[in-house]
Amino acid sequence: MQVDGPMFPALSAKEMQAVDVEYRKIPVPHNRITPLRQNWLKIYEPLVDYMKLQVRMNVKRRCVELRTSEDSTENSSLQKGADFVRAFTLGFDVDDAIALLRLDELYIDSFEIRDVKSLTGDHMSRAIGRVAGKSGKTKFAIENATRTRIVVADSKIHILGSYQNTILAKRAIVSLILGSPPGKVYGNLKNVATRMKQSL
Repeated sequence: MQVDGPMFPALSAKEMQAVDVEYRKIPVPHNRITPLRQNWLKIYEPLVDYMKLQVRMNVKRRCVELRTSEDSTENSSLQKGADFVRAFTLGFDVDDAIALLRLDELYIDSFEIRDVKSLTGDHMSRAIGRVAGKSGKTKFAIENATRTRIVVADSKIHILGSYQNTILAKRAIVSLILGSPPGKVYGNLKNVATRMKQSL
């Protein structure tokens, strides 16, 4: 015996909100407060105009507070807005971080150099230097080959990109940390870049 379930139309974001308003608080580290103030308009406008969120900077608690409004139409707008602000607080440029609002398949992968290899003192400094390269040359090469954005903040590394691309970038960075010669990593990156061009 087959019983048909009740048929209801899909709920809009406004209807799903019911009475409760959703909040997110994104803590801002000391070193990102001044850049946040300088770029506040660039951060504030897309969140309010496109994502229809309510935004404020809580100076006392050093955090950015987001909440949904009556005009919010997308269910994911609050999470996307929080990811965008978090990306900026991690050190990404506003123009790079804003891609998180526009594209669904982007995400941030963060890891520490110690997760790859337990290094201390000068060895840690050398590993950071190998990842960055002279004048950031190695970092830019990895970014361009894998179509990602990378932030090296002390011993932490943050990668912004699509799932597949962040895996490729992470693999290159891990090789550098473990001691592979930069020339060999460049060669592998060139092969990856040509494969990616052919697949498009």
